[in-house]
Amino acid sequence: MQKSFVKDMTRGNEFPLLISFSVPMLIGNIFQQVYNMVDSIVVGNHVGADALAAVGATGSLNFLVFSLCIGLSSGIGILISQYFGAGDEKRVRRTIFNAVYIILTAGLVMSLLGVFLARTILIKLRTPQNILDDSAAYMQIVCSGLLCVAAYNCISSVLRALGDSKSPLIFLIIASLINVALDLLFVIMFDMGVKGVAYATIISQFLSAAGSFLFALLKNPYFRIQRDEMRLDYAIIRKSCRLGIPLAAQSSMIAVSCVALQGVVNQFGSVVVAAFTATSRIEQLVQQPFGSLGMALSTFTGQNMGAGKLDRVKRAFNKSVTLVAGFSLLMLLICHIFGNAVMRIFVSEPDVIAFGTRALKITSCFFFPLGMIYIVRALLNGAGDAMYAMENGIVEVSGRIVFANTLVLIPSLNKWGVWLATALTWFITSVVSFIRFKRGKWKNIRVVENNTDWYTEDSDRDTNMIPHKTLFKGKPCMIGKKGRPGARARRLP
Repeated sequence: MQKSFVKDMTRGNEFPLLISFSVPMLIGNIFQQVYNMVDSIVVGNHVGADALAAVGATGSLNFLVFSLCIGLSSGIGILISQYFGAGDEKRVRRTIFNAVYIILTAGLVMSLLGVFLARTILIKLRTPQNILDDSAAYMQIVCSGLLCVAAYNCISSVLRALGDSKSPLIFLIIASLINVALDLLFVIMFDMGVKGVAYATIISQFLSAAGSFLFALLKNPYFRIQRDEMRLDYAIIRKSCRLGIPLAAQSSMIAVSCVALQGVVNQFGSVVVAAFTATSRIEQLVQQPFGSLGMALSTFTGQNMGAGKLDRVKRAFNKSVTLVAGFSLLMLLICHIFGNAVMRIFVSEPDVIAFGTRALKITSCFFFPLGMIYIVRALLNGAGDAMYAMENGIVEVSGRIVFANTLVLIPSLNKWGVWLATALTWFITSVVSFIRFKRGKWKNIRVVENNTDWYTEDSDRDTNMIPHKTLFKGKPCMIGKKGRPGARARRLP
């Protein structure tokens, strides 16, 4: 089987593997952020601060709607990476086939909810009346294209699990460039305002999903699924959901806390909403190296846990901490020295720029705890520690909601409590995550079974095989009731 688009991360030096895997994802993540950044830049400079606030007011809600699909995609990726690390190619292909049913169902349900409930939720969040119509229109259009977002995230997750972080990048870059061109066309030339930005986003998302899917079918050997593998496998679906739903719940809870924080921000008016939108975009950009390294570590962990190589996982984690510390220090200096210039990229109003510059100085002091959240979460998720995801989400929800609703009541903080709430939430969550990591429960989790899921071709697995660890031609297999392996031993399909 030709495997030029597959990478085995169970061999070789950990540091080069992490870097070579994460750099393409970093580039891809940066281009993905171009979707949001270009929306903000074009709207903020060519439509106005109210339009920028309208787009920003939907950010957390859109993330909430997307979170189920993203979580399930991550769960599928974890399962595939561990099957791949264990060398079980047949189950890799079966999992890819069953992923279609999982993602299409989740995508359709969340798309309908987002379209029909957008305006109602925005009203409940006390969205300022002067931006309500634009916010509702933007969210409804973006949610109508959710199936494209779900498809792209699922395909990307599968490719990453197989060690391929480069292929999705090509289509994401092309889609991002198309998104920029359509933004300029719809907003500046056709004067479509916020709706134009939304249409540009869903068109570019469709192109990235379609391109990556066609490429995977043509080039990746694991997408060439055999006829006997094209069937619903409820065991695989259950495992994918058991891993993915806690991740989706974690993302949903984080999104809920962000929505609650957005509700607090909205009560301070459009200037603060615009400043919060701009600083959030900047923080999202800063998080991209953390997220890319985290995805690399998650795939690395999944493959090596599947192969039973725990020491490699520990060494990769230690090297990831060093990378996070260095980048956090660099971004701290940039935000404190060049914060005003960075804010000017997103908006032209002087009062919004001044407000956002000071806000960046608050959150940038907590970039290292933020980075630690990403890499600890990645390692635990890759190992299959699904319950950690629930704990992580609960901590973030509690921290962000409590801090956001109490700090803004302190006269000396008031509006600044919004950004301090975010920073303190990062700190608390990182501490809880690190405690979970040090307890070591993740070391004993087994998502896929090694050495016990083998049988002989000339025996019936249900009646003639009994679980037993043995070796046949250097490979683990199961033996028949007569106490010997068959002439040919292979894995269970």
